[in-house]
Amino acid sequence: MAAMIGAFMAILNIQITNASLLNIEGGIGTGVDNGSWISTSYLIGEIVVIPLTDYLSRMFSFRNVILSFATLFAAFSVACAFTHDLPSMIAMRGFQGFFGGVLIPMAFTMVFTKLPKAQQPIGLAMFALAVTFAPAIGPTIGGYLTENYGWQTIFFVNVIPTIVMVTILYLTLDRQPMQLGLLAEGDWFGIVTMAVGLASLQAVLEEGNKDDWFGSPFIVKLAIVAVVSLTLFVINELLVEKPLVRLRLLTRRSFGLGTVSAVFLGFALFGSVYLLPAYLGQVQRYNAEQIGAVLAWTGLPQLILIPLVPKLMQRFDIRYIAFAGLSLFALSSFMNIEMSLDYSGDQLFLPNIVRAIGQALTLAPLSAISLGSVAPQDAAAASGISNMMRNLGGAIGTALLSTIVTKREQFHSNIIGQSVHLGREEVRSRIADLTNYFTAHGVTDPTAAQHQAIVALGNIVKRQALVMGFSDAFAVIGIVLIIAGIAILLTGKPQGTAAGGGGH
Repeated sequence: MAAMIGAFMAILNIQITNASLLNIEGGIGTGVDNGSWISTSYLIGEIVVIPLTDYLSRMFSFRNVILSFATLFAAFSVACAFTHDLPSMIAMRGFQGFFGGVLIPMAFTMVFTKLPKAQQPIGLAMFALAVTFAPAIGPTIGGYLTENYGWQTIFFVNVIPTIVMVTILYLTLDRQPMQLGLLAEGDWFGIVTMAVGLASLQAVLEEGNKDDWFGSPFIVKLAIVAVVSLTLFVINELLVEKPLVRLRLLTRRSFGLGTVSAVFLGFALFGSVYLLPAYLGQVQRYNAEQIGAVLAWTGLPQLILIPLVPKLMQRFDIRYIAFAGLSLFALSSFMNIEMSLDYSGDQLFLPNIVRAIGQALTLAPLSAISLGSVAPQDAAAASGISNMMRNLGGAIGTALLSTIVTKREQFHSNIIGQSVHLGREEVRSRIADLTNYFTAHGVTDPTAAQHQAIVALGNIVKRQALVMGFSDAFAVIGIVLIIAGIAILLTGKPQGTAAGGGGH
């Protein structure tokens, strides 16, 4: 339970700033273009440390690492509240993500190393609750706190849960000797190339859309660094005797395909939590608390459903449970592909409920499929790979969906714009109506009133195109989830009680 609190808080903090970015940007005096680094720097820290977790826990002991890193996670979280500019916020969020990142795979590892087989479905359900409920409820908590108590308060929410977690783990985890001799045996070339490669890749994904991708020399240089570093990292991990990340585990059918599905799930999970606040804020002009209230319905039903999943895993083939969950998640995305300017919180209620049901059915079975085929001594290494790839899928998804919204908005704006010209009676009539409106509301110059009418009509076209761009992005999420579902069906038949289908 204590370890799951840590995983929940670590994942919660990826998304807790999403609904509050405008407020934080204003508080630290940075522009909208740079504010997304507040989320990205945290994710970079997490992605870099997750694969290191197995090595760190063997060298310094599992108990020492989880206790010290959890404490530092809370400390750097509080430090974020006292930052006054973007560079210091990026640094504090990066350290917060680095020290919080280990809490995710360590909680996952405990399910397979501390629980007997019969209780592993319960442990997986608890982990699933942390991974899927946390990003869904994050913007809700962040939005409420920001609107009522100020944006700084969202960085204090980690303190009390961390104190509870550290106290319980301090009293219950067995002490283990440190193995500092592993320091000399460390795969340092792998560590450096992985850290540089993943950080560069994340920066490319974050800045690419804003800087016109490879039209920017900065993006080109970062992309080269990412490709070279990650290529060297993969080659090194396949050749050295004691690799940092045991990539050979991916050659196992169920684990490899399960990890592919986890990448696509991360794409959809983090991508949808990015799209919905962006849509509600940019198109519907919702404030942080209103955005949070809408997103709550992707999280709250999971509190009821996820505890029931272990029973399903014991009765049915878990591949089919995961496939059903991914299919429902995909359906919820396809329900949003015909959005209009009238499509807001009330219209999102049913898709969000369907999405919540799908997410609740997905993660625990998917984790059991992936890790059920791995020996207990490999659980920590496999956990690091699985969790890193899911978060990396989320980073790629957020960047790609941001680009899709931008490009498709431009596309739809051009298409609509071809039909909005003065040769059409409807257009002339609309401009005349808008001109009369502005004249009646204090614009005395007829030319100025007509100019404002044309500008207003252009804004209507732009807003409608933006809605269509978001609709297209939801369609992409749906397609990605279908691919994830196909990958799950191709995995091998699970074995053992924890894996569900083989236990009945």
